[in-house]
Amino acid sequence: MAVSLEGKLVVAISSRALFNFEEENRVFETSDDHAYMQMQLERLEEPAKPGVAFSLVRKLLAFNDTNTQRVEVVILSRNDPVSGMRVFRSAQHYGLTIQRGSFTRGQPPWRYLRPLRANLFLSTHLADVRAALDAGVPAAQVYPQSVLASDAHPNEVRIAFDGDAVLFSDEAERVFQSEGLNAFQAHEASKASQPLAGGPFKPVLEALHRLQAEGRQPDQPMRIRTALVTARSAPAHERAIRTLMSWGIEVDEAMFLGGLPKGEFLREFEPDFFFDDQTGHIESASQHVPAGHVASGVSN
Repeated sequence: MAVSLEGKLVVAISSRALFNFEEENRVFETSDDHAYMQMQLERLEEPAKPGVAFSLVRKLLAFNDTNTQRVEVVILSRNDPVSGMRVFRSAQHYGLTIQRGSFTRGQPPWRYLRPLRANLFLSTHLADVRAALDAGVPAAQVYPQSVLASDAHPNEVRIAFDGDAVLFSDEAERVFQSEGLNAFQAHEASKASQPLAGGPFKPVLEALHRLQAEGRQPDQPMRIRTALVTARSAPAHERAIRTLMSWGIEVDEAMFLGGLPKGEFLREFEPDFFFDDQTGHIESASQHVPAGHVASGVSN
C-alpha cells in the first residue's frame, strides 16, 4: 500500500525554528557553510536545545498514538544533510517522532511544501515564508529571540491568532490603512453581519478544529485552546465574531484590545505560539511568548 499523508495535520518546520541553533548560525554567518557543517558534526552527540516552536511541535505530536497518526511533522531546512543528522538525533533525544525531512544546503526548501500537502510552514527565513504564502501555504517567520513557551499547560496546545490579514482577509485593514480608525470602525459596524473572507491562517484554524474533534477520546489527554488576539475594539468586534460563527469554528478566548500592546495579554494566556501580520505586534509578543510573523496583507 502506498504511503500517504492524506488526512493528517502536516507541519513543516525549519531546523532553526525547532531547535536553538543560534550559536551555530552565527558561525555560518561569520564564516562559511563548511565551518558550520564541521561544528554540527562535532556536536552530533550533543542534543540541540529546544527552539521557539519546540513546545508547539511536541504537543501536536502528542495527539498521535499507536493506533492513529493524526499529526506529521517534517523538517524542511536550508541545512546540509550532514547537519540534518544532528537534527534527527536531537528529535530522537526528546522523544519527537519525526521521520521525514528535506535538507537543501542553502537552496529554498519551500518548493517541497506542495507534495507534502503541508498545513503549516514555520521557518526563520523570511524569503521562504513569503514564497510559501504566495504558493497558498500558511506560513510564519519564527522569531528566534522569542521567549520559550511556558510549561504550565502540558496537556493543552495553546495557539493565539491575530485577526485581520491572518485568520481573516486584509479587507478591513486596508480601510484602516487608507482612511483611518473612524472609517474602519464605521466600515466594520455597517458590515457586521457580512462575514469576512478567510485569511492565510483560516485553514490552520480549521485543521486544529478537526484535530480537536478527532482527538476527543477518553484516553486522549491533549486538548487545543485557541485565542483571537486583535487590535479591534467595539463596535468592530462583532464582525470578527460573526465571521467565525459563519465558518462553524469556535475560539476559546477573544481579546479585543483597541490598539493596546498585545505582549502582556499574551503572557497571561501563555500560548505555545502566536501569529500576527505586523512586526510591531510580534516584537511586543516575542518578549513574552513564542511568536511568528505572517508576512501577508497590506501591512507587508
